[in-house]
Amino acid sequence: MKIENAQFRVDGGIHPVYNKHLAKDNAIQAMPLPSLLRVSMSQHLGAPAKPVVAKGDTVLRGQIIGEPAGFISAAVHAPTSGTVKAIVQAPTATGQSVAAVEIEPDCEDKWRDDIKGNPNWESLEVKELIDLVSDAGVAGMGGAGFPTHVKLSPPPNKTIDTLIINGAECEPYLTADNRLMIEQAENIWTGCRIIMKILGAQTVRVAIEDNKPEAIEAMEMAMASTEGNVAIVKLKTEYPQGAEKQQIFAITGKEVPSAGLPMDVGAVVENVGTTLAVWDAVVNGKPLTERVTSVTGTPVSKPGNIRNRIGTSYGDLIEFCGGTEGDTAKIISGGPMMGFAQSSLEVTTTKTTSGLLLLPPKLVTNYSSTPCISCGRCVDGCPMYLMPCELSQMIEAEDYSAAREINLMDCIECGCCAFQCPAHRPLVQHMRQGKGQVMIMMREEKEKEAEKTKD
Repeated sequence: MKIENAQFRVDGGIHPVYNKHLAKDNAIQAMPLPSLLRVSMSQHLGAPAKPVVAKGDTVLRGQIIGEPAGFISAAVHAPTSGTVKAIVQAPTATGQSVAAVEIEPDCEDKWRDDIKGNPNWESLEVKELIDLVSDAGVAGMGGAGFPTHVKLSPPPNKTIDTLIINGAECEPYLTADNRLMIEQAENIWTGCRIIMKILGAQTVRVAIEDNKPEAIEAMEMAMASTEGNVAIVKLKTEYPQGAEKQQIFAITGKEVPSAGLPMDVGAVVENVGTTLAVWDAVVNGKPLTERVTSVTGTPVSKPGNIRNRIGTSYGDLIEFCGGTEGDTAKIISGGPMMGFAQSSLEVTTTKTTSGLLLLPPKLVTNYSSTPCISCGRCVDGCPMYLMPCELSQMIEAEDYSAAREINLMDCIECGCCAFQCPAHRPLVQHMRQGKGQVMIMMREEKEKEAEKTKD
């Protein structure tokens, strides 16, 4: 095992004020059960899970309450034991209204009886390991929430030679992954070894930004006796170092093709939180029912990294952190660059809730957008080599076909363009709008092609 610096540098990117000092030194705290948990069926990328319980049912922790509703979907489990109070339509952090299961805890927190660990996981077949990950409902915990069992099942023609464990956590303010590496390095490394076996990867890199020396030291100790092509890669602190395509290039020099996936260049990237969940699913046999969320920002009385049950309301999280001091102008689910502003504290945590950020009035300014001044700063900042200024104007003109032709779908919605824009144009919102319309176009094209095939 060795420690090395990244060999390549991605063009673009920005250097925002990180403000990680608010919570980075605060050890993970376990939050007591709230009086009500509202568990969304949209916990992951793809089709929401389908509720399989009804009002009045008694459930145990780890029991399936939502079954996968498609290939790109994941199981959802009860975060504690108790009674199903209702099946409701509830908003997600992105504003969608989806089915959610309300559970009133019985305070016994009893696991279902058939939970069984696999301490000798090395003897299990690859399919058995993937099934354990799938049964546990593990999904990407770094943001997108892609179902992990799907990510760990590449097509036979896609050989994975490089596994990257993403510990960059480049979003300002957020520190949950940093604390996980400091406090759970051994278990993260075991999770990594499980993923190595599943994928057959021979090269492993644990990627950590150089502003996290304690995490680097903890992972180094956990990996010290490991032989083979294994290393910790120190990345320069720069946003968005945590984006998987940028991380792959920084570490391997390989560029994921337009509209392609990491597996197209023989790589898979897994977040450290996801890797820890894989360990828990395989070694302990436990479904994903909780996660660590950074609750931070200057208005928070006691910023921290909180282990909370999935389905905990944002209001309960803030209350556990001592409430607020002074005025709060904006509440964001996630980080300031890629998070979503919230209008209600009744929204609840999911597998992807990495942070809850409160901002004071002095950090929230309501600028008026003006026409593009063609300064090119958004182009300089874009890590995907796109032309955000051109794309934005095409989308405003509803010329989605033209935007598609200049690679709109490659946008990762990182926010670098909007951060740089002196005209304060809503560039990220334009990109999301445009991508949504292009996806509709692509779906209609597939349907027309299917009709032609029938004829």
